[in-house]
Amino acid sequence: MVAVFNKELLSWYLITLKIKETLQLGVPSAPSSGMLSTEFQEQQNLQQDLQQEPSQSLHITINEGGEYFQEGATSPESEWMISTKEKLEQACEDDEACSWDKLSIYQIPHYLRDSSSDDKAYVPQIVSLGPYHHGKRRLRQMERHKWRSLNHVLKRTNHDIRLYLDSMNEIKERAISCYEGSISLNSNEFVEMLVLDGCFVLELFRGATEGFAPLGYSRNDPVFAMRGLMHSIQRDMIMLENQLPLFVLDHLLGIQLGNPDLKGLVADLALRFFDPLMPTDEPLTKKNRNKVESSEKNETITPTTTTTTTICDPLSDEDGLHCLDVFRRSLLRRGTVRPPSNWTKRWSNAHRVADKRQQQLIHSVSSLREAGIKFKKRKTDRFWDIKFKDGILRIPRLLIHDGTKSLFFNLIAFEQCHLECSNDFTSYVIFMDNLINSPADVGYLHYHGIIEHWLGNDAEVAELFNRLCREVVFDINDSYFCPLSEAVNRYYNHRWSTWCANLRHNYFNNPWAIISSVAAVVLLVFTLAQTFYSIYGYYKPL
Repeated sequence: MVAVFNKELLSWYLITLKIKETLQLGVPSAPSSGMLSTEFQEQQNLQQDLQQEPSQSLHITINEGGEYFQEGATSPESEWMISTKEKLEQACEDDEACSWDKLSIYQIPHYLRDSSSDDKAYVPQIVSLGPYHHGKRRLRQMERHKWRSLNHVLKRTNHDIRLYLDSMNEIKERAISCYEGSISLNSNEFVEMLVLDGCFVLELFRGATEGFAPLGYSRNDPVFAMRGLMHSIQRDMIMLENQLPLFVLDHLLGIQLGNPDLKGLVADLALRFFDPLMPTDEPLTKKNRNKVESSEKNETITPTTTTTTTICDPLSDEDGLHCLDVFRRSLLRRGTVRPPSNWTKRWSNAHRVADKRQQQLIHSVSSLREAGIKFKKRKTDRFWDIKFKDGILRIPRLLIHDGTKSLFFNLIAFEQCHLECSNDFTSYVIFMDNLINSPADVGYLHYHGIIEHWLGNDAEVAELFNRLCREVVFDINDSYFCPLSEAVNRYYNHRWSTWCANLRHNYFNNPWAIISSVAAVVLLVFTLAQTFYSIYGYYKPL
């Protein structure tokens, strides 16, 4: 093998090598030979190509067969290899730039987005918060009201706007790490968005608690008043894609109140603001909250099946991520919070993630009634705390309104995306979806005071639950309803219970049926007695 570094020497060497090969084969060396002319042409083309390149040292390797290759030349295969390495380098940069463990504000997964028939459940219609829907045409009308709210804050506090911009600029990287995917805003635009949206949210929170008039707003204000658009604004602000990090709101409120280290107050204000969305009967006021907490000291609640648990305090922002997370914690308040599920454990064969066909926790209301199971309303505002004992399923009252679909959809999406939280709310919705298969099931639960809804009819409620759980990834073995479901299913599979239930449904379902059944039994007894005495008198006459 020969290594050559001079282009001209390489050309003459190749020509000499070819002439030597033709002489050894006995072929005339005259250039009139077609094959040799072709080879001469190839060598001349090679020489021209080498001469056109820059006069730099070129490493050419020739093997024993006379074949050669040029190190440094770019072949299609080497181009593919370079492209692959560039993609790997970009992936490495993405991993270094992104803090995946800090993600908390996600975009709705496509499988959940496609399963929803109405994009109003997850896409804001009035106001945008955060970068995902920032600048959309239909939401621009609210931007001027955001600037009005910022102006009110600056006038009321006598602060300069630069104070807020500089403060947000210091924590912008931490805020960016909370969002999933790339953000189309540049650095300055993102900081301005944090200040503008954050102050707007805080003005709404404080106005709902303190009143908007003390904050300087007119009683006829089209936005900053507890009427008009407020319900639609509340529904938009609870959406997963429309969230601001809680520490950003804490920071802004701390600047306004002169306490930079202020924590916990925003979470309390958020609960008061979103209280109308609660699917319970009682508003979550301070008085009611204290009443619930005092009553729960004497009762053991176990909505999870894990052994290591801690008490959940929804008003503590120690682990609060955003307003949706705080609202979810308030729904599961005073319950036990299990530690995060291990990813390997979640996807193992022993804890297999079930699809829609394998998410049957319990039978429908109609089927359970046929097995003799009764339904009663449980008097508690913890709507997820369902009990079963002695054939009676006690379910707390659930209030359903026109914003329930959006609320439930975003809570489920958050539990689907954020692996650091449990699936307790998803478990409850799937449990109710199993119970409700038809409008008749809804009507029966409504008759017993378990479901109260403001929708058009029972069919809409049934459709609501049936749609919410489509395409949901759910581990049936990780549900806190597993022990309860097993107890109900054991009772359901007991034949004696089924026979007794059929007897009650078919023969004792109303007073006239009872009278007819009793009359039939009496007639049967008399007939048997008459037959007995007839036979007895035949064999033993008097």
